[in-house]
Amino acid sequence: MLFILSGVAAVGCGLMAGLFFAFSHFIMQALASRPAAEGMAAMQAINVKILTPWFLLLFLGTSALCATILILVMTTSPGSGGPWLVRGAVCYLVGSLVITMAYNVPLNNRLAAADPNSRTGQEFWQYYLRVWTMWNHLRSLSTAAGLVAFIVGLCKIGYPS
Repeated sequence: MLFILSGVAAVGCGLMAGLFFAFSHFIMQALASRPAAEGMAAMQAINVKILTPWFLLLFLGTSALCATILILVMTTSPGSGGPWLVRGAVCYLVGSLVITMAYNVPLNNRLAAADPNSRTGQEFWQYYLRVWTMWNHLRSLSTAAGLVAFIVGLCKIGYPS
């Protein structure tokens, strides 16, 4: 059971790392290259449209899997792969869930309330681009590290016979 859950969590980490990577390395740059009101309005729309059942299943489902894996590792003896699975789960939970809720979501909420056509809104947009993307870089790195840790842990556990 731990092997299968960890494999699915690794896939979730990989998908989220890819999403975060895309935002960090070309989506935010593309939005920043547009006039402020246009880029800001586009990001406001993205923040609304991303909240689909599929995204929430991936984002929160991977979080739930990681929490479950932490409990299973602490209550069983998974061998030398256990510490790697813990690292993977912690990297995802801190890097994706905690950072998102503590930093990216509050910034998204402030952006949603801002007027793309106002001077104040456009000043906030410049701040948002810098700070939101910085936190997103950390989410990218952390979820990618979680993926790597899960893969190492799965290799050390080995496929159950």
